[in-house]
Amino acid sequence: MAVKIRLKRMGAKKSPFYRIVVADARSPRDGRQIETVGTYNPLTQPATVEINEELALKWLADGAKPSDTVRNLFSEQGIMEKFHNAKYSK
Repeated sequence: MAVKIRLKRMGAKKSPFYRIVVADARSPRDGRQIETVGTYNPLTQPATVEINEELALKWLADGAKPSDTVRNLFSEQGIMEKFHNAKYSK
């Protein structure tokens, strides 16, 4: 089963709010998810990002592939650097 870490759109029309979720790659964007890793609100200045770092590193170590946007968010938070430098990488 291919697992991805990606954004799930929430919120009203014209005011998006995203959850960072772990989901099967075959499920739709706003469909079934395995676990919620964090949130992302692009409308606040600056954009608000809250990520459960332990969960994110666990899923990355288990082989989950982040989407491009999630990879950028993780990089800004320093999670990708920790993943590449720490014991999590296989």
